[in-house]
Amino acid sequence: MIHNLQSCESLSKPYMRQGKIFRNLGFWTIGAVYILILIGGIVRATGSGMGCPDWPKCFGTWIPPTDISQLPSNYKEIYGAKLKGEIEFNALKTWIEYINRLVGVLIGLLVFATFLSSFFTFWKKDKVIVTLTFIATLLVGFEGWLGSKVVSSELHPVMITLHMLVSLIIVFVLLYAVARSYNEIIEIESITDRTSLSFLLTATMFLTVGQILLGTQVREMVDQVSYLMGETLRTEWVANLGGKFKMHAFFSIIILAANTLIYYKVDISITEKKVVFKLTKWLMIVIGIEMISGLSLAYLGFPRFLQPIHLTLGVLALGIQFIIYLLLNKERVFRSMASPS
Repeated sequence: MIHNLQSCESLSKPYMRQGKIFRNLGFWTIGAVYILILIGGIVRATGSGMGCPDWPKCFGTWIPPTDISQLPSNYKEIYGAKLKGEIEFNALKTWIEYINRLVGVLIGLLVFATFLSSFFTFWKKDKVIVTLTFIATLLVGFEGWLGSKVVSSELHPVMITLHMLVSLIIVFVLLYAVARSYNEIIEIESITDRTSLSFLLTATMFLTVGQILLGTQVREMVDQVSYLMGETLRTEWVANLGGKFKMHAFFSIIILAANTLIYYKVDISITEKKVVFKLTKWLMIVIGIEMISGLSLAYLGFPRFLQPIHLTLGVLALGIQFIIYLLLNKERVFRSMASPS
């Protein structure tokens, strides 16, 4: 019996080490996805979406030019139709878009490495984690293909919104896979009002997703208004954004109220405040900064540096909501999807 116990311990140590490697790699991968969302916001805010008018190459080369002298003399004829009137080469916008693509490739490699790590760690113990990381790998490939369609469609709003939606799905899949790997090693506090809190979280997550996607459409309207009114009237853009902007502002108030209610219900439902309560506190901090950035955009003439921050904070809040939901329903959600050993 002692021999068997020692054998189990010797087997568990490599498994625990591999599990730690998977979780660390998963965190780095999720962080990289958030960085890509931030960079995507920078691309949008700086108008660099067509900085590389072709795909996967950039101005016909794998390493984009840094000076106009590196382009063919007739480059305006070749690429002018796709540059939406911005026929003159802009090295800064070209390299912002190119860096966006490079980070996308890096994330593809990280997601694939996460899949390999999950395969060697969890294939015999929990095939769901392996399946999820494989799905994330496929989604990253699909996201890359969508990126090419965004370019070929000359930044069509529907393609941009779909591109954002797939990014959110990738975040959800990876968060679930990593959270599931903690199933046996993390203990959460006892919660008395778990059912109604889970329902509130679900509703709030749907609202947040809708708000993020609506925000991408508002961003498209900002581009149109800025083109028509020019930089000199920047502080007056908000008055000309129409109904979608007002709807976006209205839902931000509802989302703030919903997250505040989540915090209140967690606070009164938990006696020993541990993981869930700390995550809820961070959720309120992120939501608060998100609201401040939104108000600053509306009343300070849409500062470019705030636009990608505002988007990334919204996606970060959504991720925290999802983690809290998973922890609240840890036993039911993870066990119901458990694969046979």
